[in-house]
Amino acid sequence: MRAPRPPEFRRRAVELARQGEQPIAVIAKDLGISESCLRRWMAIDDVDTGRVEGVSSSERAELVELRRRNRVLEMEVEILKRA
Repeated sequence: MRAPRPPEFRRRAVELARQGEQPIAVIAKDLGISESCLRRWMAIDDVDTGRVEGVSSSERAELVELRRRNRVLEMEVEILKRA
């Protein structure tokens, strides 16, 4: 699996695709990514910018952190119950 592309690369790729000057498949091929990858980046951008309902990237990161913290706290409570 390839390393993730930098955020600036993703942002610029989405901008190019949104301009509509070329088909998404051509833009993706020129950038060396798959068409589905570019479409996924566009969908994520739609949610992040509020064009479409959904969980934004920042909300998703916060949710992951809160779930991780919750697991730690549950383990601590379990340890204290046994003590």
